[in-house]
Amino acid sequence: MSDPESRDSGRPDLERVTVFVRGHVQGVGFRWWTRSRALELGLVGHARNLDDGRVEVLAQGPPAAVDTLVRLLQDQPSTSRRPGRVTGAVCQYAAPIDGLTGFRER
Repeated sequence: MSDPESRDSGRPDLERVTVFVRGHVQGVGFRWWTRSRALELGLVGHARNLDDGRVEVLAQGPPAAVDTLVRLLQDQPSTSRRPGRVTGAVCQYAAPIDGLTGFRER
């Protein structure tokens, strides 16, 4: 994760993170699983495959819920029956986006 100072969006009620997940994460139900967890946590955003084999997860919502999703994405070994195999994840925190709704698989 990045340092807490880079996570200060000026909106303590909302946080946005983009997580780039490496490993065997395409074609195994990883985006579907991520969407399900995000919706359970009340997050909005998307999960999409990238051409280089990674999955990009953009999640926005309450900071505790964002942190939970990040932990679930990075958990080694997975304790939540996450499909595939994650070998690494890079988080980039940014200011929340107004008007973002739903959580989609792209």
